[in-house]
Amino acid sequence: MTIDLATGLALRRQQHLYRSRSVINGPQDVELQCNGKQLLSFCSNDYLGLANHPALIQSMQQGAERYGVGSGASHLVTGHSAAHHQLEEALAEFTQRPRALLFSSGYLANLGVISALATKRDTLHEDRLNHASLIDAARLSDATLRRYPHIDSDALNKRLAKQGDSNPFIITDGVFSMDGNIAPLPQLATAAASHNATLMVDDAHGIGVIGDHGRGAIEHFNLSLDDVPILVGTLGKAFGTFGAFVAGSDELIETLIQQARSYIYTTALPPAVAHATLTSLKLIETEAWRREHLQTLIKRFRDGAQQLGLNLMPSTTPIQPLIIGDSETALHISEQLQQQGVLISAIRPPTVPEGTARLRITFSASHTEAHIGQLLSALDSVDKHDAT
Repeated sequence: MTIDLATGLALRRQQHLYRSRSVINGPQDVELQCNGKQLLSFCSNDYLGLANHPALIQSMQQGAERYGVGSGASHLVTGHSAAHHQLEEALAEFTQRPRALLFSSGYLANLGVISALATKRDTLHEDRLNHASLIDAARLSDATLRRYPHIDSDALNKRLAKQGDSNPFIITDGVFSMDGNIAPLPQLATAAASHNATLMVDDAHGIGVIGDHGRGAIEHFNLSLDDVPILVGTLGKAFGTFGAFVAGSDELIETLIQQARSYIYTTALPPAVAHATLTSLKLIETEAWRREHLQTLIKRFRDGAQQLGLNLMPSTTPIQPLIIGDSETALHISEQLQQQGVLISAIRPPTVPEGTARLRITFSASHTEAHIGQLLSALDSVDKHDAT
């Protein structure tokens, strides 16, 4: 018996759900050489414009000279370098938590936490629009997965009260990657306290970006370690490098070191990356103007989009989704924009729910107000029935 892959691929094309890769020639920046064409990009997660920062490049070079290129092993063998250790200590201080633990990616961090902590006796209550890594981690665990309506803390409370689980988990994104809205963490923390639940927040798109000091959604709501015992953050977005971390109590981190399979059995990320991330963290802590500039750009864009009558979702973060509806139209508009020199990806199911295909517009601190004007002009020129 053979698997018929060709039919499945043809069906994806027919449904306008086929995904293609673009080839970027040069560094990540707001102006890209994409498939041989110069484009103004609004689809990167490099929110603070650090991925191509000269200080990070220099730090990466210095790290490679000191530590070499590869880590050579997992953290528990010989792969845990001084650079990793220093970064973990710095991230713990930054997040105001006792300890932090590095993972090789955000996906592995979420898999590691949930597989290490959840048992077949546990129930995991997840927001319906959580990142795929959180959903997959729950499905791969022995625990029971229940998904509550998006950001609906009232519905969650009712489910917790009705089901009476002994030690449930509440798991949510901090900032939702496709909608750009922020989870109602104070209400979720209250629900967790009321029902003896553990709250886990994956703040991949909030860390570095929101909060007065860039500490993310938890700082945004002034929550504590007791409110949110498990915090996951990534380094490949606002930090501009690569990898991820989990921050929490000493007991949490020790348990993950002992039991998180995606930590134990994975090669450590290159120590030069950790070395560069220390420089990135210093910039996040000292250059608040990057977050302030982002907010200026977001307001400028939303004001202009409102004047154009565009169907933006409510968001105060650098993720500004423009809802189109069907996948074919979303692709068509994305192609029109590229013809005008503007790069915005069309996001389609299953990444987003059916009927909500969109342009996921994202901003970087490297954008200028002139770039926003160019974006609005390009959006104004596409077919009006396609973008409203």
